[in-house]
Amino acid sequence: MHSVGYRANALLTFAVTILALMCGMASLSDNFNSPFPSAQVQVLNINWFQKQPNANDEISMTLNISADLQSLFTWNTKQVFVFLAAEYETPKHSLNQISLWDGIIPSKEHAKFWIHTSNKYRFIDQGSNLRGKEYNLTVHWHVMPKTGKMFADKIVMPGFRLPEEYR
Repeated sequence: MHSVGYRANALLTFAVTILALMCGMASLSDNFNSPFPSAQVQVLNINWFQKQPNANDEISMTLNISADLQSLFTWNTKQVFVFLAAEYETPKHSLNQISLWDGIIPSKEHAKFWIHTSNKYRFIDQGSNLRGKEYNLTVHWHVMPKTGKMFADKIVMPGFRLPEEYR
């Protein structure tokens, strides 16, 4: 006869093995999901575009952000982190990214949204590189699963231009 401790150990080992297999299957099942998110951003107004005393450019803008990220949610999705970034090139750096807005979407019910806002974070460039500059607005998202690996993707919206003069 086996002791109580031996039987408890065998039962616990079996339970942990089954739990690990279920977590692995849950993680693999996300590979079969084909999300089709959509997003649109409108720049309604450049509130101000100024040169700071330390010679950096600073911009404040009013935005309309709408997105439908419901297809990112599966039964294994815990939450989705989403943010809007301005991306542009300067002579010094081929890619500059500035986060303008972010949010955490806790459930599928909150994943279809429309927001009218000013940039949440300061849009500052070190130097005087932004006058007349073309930039892209990019909606990035990171899907955080209950188990398995995180994945990220983005939608790039090109064709935005800053004013030629400070105001």
